[in-house]
Amino acid sequence: MRVKAGYCSTMGRNDIPTCTLHEIADRVFVWIQPGGESGVSNAGVVLDDDGATVIDTLMVPSQWQPFAEAVHKLGKPVRRVVLTHAHIDHVGGTKAFNQSSVFGSQQTSELLDSVEMPIDAYKAFMPVFADGFDELAQIGTRAVTHIVSDSAQLTDRIEVLPVTGHTSGDLMLLVADADVLFSGDLCFFGVTPLAFQGDPAVWAATLDLVGELATTIVPGHGRIGDATDAAVLAQYLRHCCVGTIPEGPWDTWLERSERDAINIERAELLRAGRDEMPPSMLRALGY
Repeated sequence: MRVKAGYCSTMGRNDIPTCTLHEIADRVFVWIQPGGESGVSNAGVVLDDDGATVIDTLMVPSQWQPFAEAVHKLGKPVRRVVLTHAHIDHVGGTKAFNQSSVFGSQQTSELLDSVEMPIDAYKAFMPVFADGFDELAQIGTRAVTHIVSDSAQLTDRIEVLPVTGHTSGDLMLLVADADVLFSGDLCFFGVTPLAFQGDPAVWAATLDLVGELATTIVPGHGRIGDATDAAVLAQYLRHCCVGTIPEGPWDTWLERSERDAINIERAELLRAGRDEMPPSMLRALGY
């Protein structure tokens, strides 16, 4: 079953159509955005008997409006929105699902409750979406209504799993009966990860377990992958921890030149006991 969104229709690198609500397993749908660079994330929908669970909500209106339209065409009430973490490219569309409960970690809740969006920083880091950020500033985002602090069976089909690595408040969602894991930004496949608020060493250790959870992994950015992809990502992060990245399968990933320095600097800061944003990331944000 496919629900066309009328937004874009290029094919992903593993032949999953992009910008289309595509069923990859029984009542498990993905919305894959092409590329997966900064600001271009993925989302998903899982159907239970009582309705739908939306997993992440994309960023600016030009992204989340067609996604929300496709979700509503499924004809099921959206009971729950689960936010895998607080970064704007995953939470920008929460107001598209105003009647649903919003689940997130304590860290995601605190960030969404903070004073105002750093629009100027978003524009500096992702200038192609500048107009969309102006729209989003007017619309705003919803707060978390239900905080997830421990692993829990969210629905008959969905288990929510708190982890750390990409941020201190990541959530993954396992649909065991479909053998599918929505990893959020714990996984970037075909795209260089971004660890400016993460811990590359902890992240790599978490990825060692991710591949054991499901055969199919839906990443926060990039194409759908599997345990092998998660293992390669862990290798890259461990190289960041030692400060040198040799040639490898990551040489074809998008955004290498921008993100290597950020990831290495973050690992260096943490080794020195400094939980700070890397200077290269601050410059990218216009500070």
